[in-house]
Amino acid sequence: MEFVRTGVEGLNEMLGGGIPKGHVVAVLGGFGTGKTTLALQFVKEGLKNGEKCIFITLEESDDSIRKNAESFGWDLSKYEGENLSLIKLEPADVKSTLTKVRSELPSYVKKFGAERVVIDSVSLLSMMFPNEAERRTHLFDLCQVMRNAGSTTILTAEAKDDNPKSSRDGLVEYVSDGVISLQFQQTKGSSDVQLVIQIVKMRRTAHSRRMKPYSITGDGIVVHTEAEVF
Repeated sequence: MEFVRTGVEGLNEMLGGGIPKGHVVAVLGGFGTGKTTLALQFVKEGLKNGEKCIFITLEESDDSIRKNAESFGWDLSKYEGENLSLIKLEPADVKSTLTKVRSELPSYVKKFGAERVVIDSVSLLSMMFPNEAERRTHLFDLCQVMRNAGSTTILTAEAKDDNPKSSRDGLVEYVSDGVISLQFQQTKGSSDVQLVIQIVKMRRTAHSRRMKPYSITGDGIVVHTEAEVF
């Protein structure tokens, strides 16, 4: 099996080498857990290896994504056009956004030759549908599109406040091939809080299921595989 390295120190080790090529992986987490940072590291790793990447943002502007990357020393602008396509979709314009995702994205991914795709965040995309049946059908179709295109995809999603291993719509974790949970954990009887990561599932590969602490540093996310969660 061919693996796609994430660019996140320690995470590849937990995954047993990386994300299986062609998988669609949901990265779940609350505000401040580093979902977008992990997605940017995933893209940065691909660009470093000469791969073509697409980063689709529904929450932040494309300029905000560039500045976010720059804060970690990653210059995306030098890759744009040839190896990187940075796309801003407007969730407020529901009809236009759905048309682009349903009709234009599959052909664009293939035409561009993208090996890595990020959609940040799929939670906003799901909110465009009036009921659970339509959300499930759309998310399933989206995952199939990405698999058929041959790209390895990360979908970021907001986690439930009371269950960090589940998305707010409760769907993306079921239609994706893998789920990585980013969460805050507080020690009982203490005010100490730490960031922890867990691979909840990853189809067709052996992987660690243990929680591990991680840090968001000036160089991005680093998973401390040698440490234990306190």
